[in-house]
Formats: sequence, structure tokens, C-alpha cells
Amino acid sequence: MFLKKKDNRYKRVFEQLTELLSKTNDDIARMATVSAVLYHKMDNFFWCGFYRMVDGELIVGPYQGPVACQVLQIDKGVCWAGINKKQTIVVPDVDLFPGHIACDSRSKSEIVIPLLRKNNQAFAVLDVDSKFLNTFDAIDALWLEKITKLIS
Repeated sequence: MFLKKKDNRYKRVFEQLTELLSKTNDDIARMATVSAVLYHKMDNFFWCGFYRMVDGELIVGPYQGPVACQVLQIDKGVCWAGINKKQTIVVPDVDLFPGHIACDSRSKSEIVIPLLRKNNQAFAVLDVDSKFLNTFDAIDALWLEKITKLIS
């Protein structure tokens, strides 16, 4: 029952975002909209936002939640793993992820989705944290990948 409910909620959010993001092609405006909608519509999203690739660094972009790390140490943590592997990373327990960057010690699980340009270059990641262990699964990965494609 829970998985069906989550899938249906993502479907509604995706439809809403498709309409909202049709108003502009600006990446930052789209990221701001996505982070706001996801943060307020999805259960257990403690922090939801983007890190953008700027001059070889991951710099915090639009987000919702507590204050974030402004710049992430190069090649360390979940966001950089997503950038380097160019794939979604689901972390059931952040304390067990080698090199995890703890911007907020209340985060317990995380999912990161890289945003890729048509040339397959990563230009940002969507980063979502939860205060609970094992929050994210294949349904989250599927829908968040679809949602991030609306930006790129």
C-alpha cells in the first residue's frame, strides 16, 4: 500500500512540475521550483536541493531545508559520487558511506541524482536527505530521475 501511495504521489508531482517548468528554460529557476515542490509534497524530505558544477566545484544551488554546505570537497561524499559515476546513488545509512560529508548531522539517508547535458556532461546533482534510515528506494530513484530530466 505504501509503495503504491508513494508512486501515485510522485506521478502527481511529476505532472505538476511538467506544467510549472514549461514556463522557463532557466536552469536555476527550474531547480528552485523542483526543490520547493519536492520538499513540500514528499514525506520525509528533510533537505532537498541542488549542487551545481561551477568551475570544477560543486556549489550549493537552490534548496529547501536547513543551511547547507556551500562548497563540497572535491571527489568526496555522495554528491561527488553521483557526478563521477554519472548515476543515481541511494544511501540507506549515510554513516556507512565512505567519505560522507555531514552538512547536517540529522541526515540519516540520502539519494543523489546527477543532471546530465546532452553531451553526457554532469552539470548538477539533485540531493535529497532524510532524517530517517532507509528512506529512499527504486521508486524514488525512478521518479527523481524523470523529474531531473525536466531540467536538463
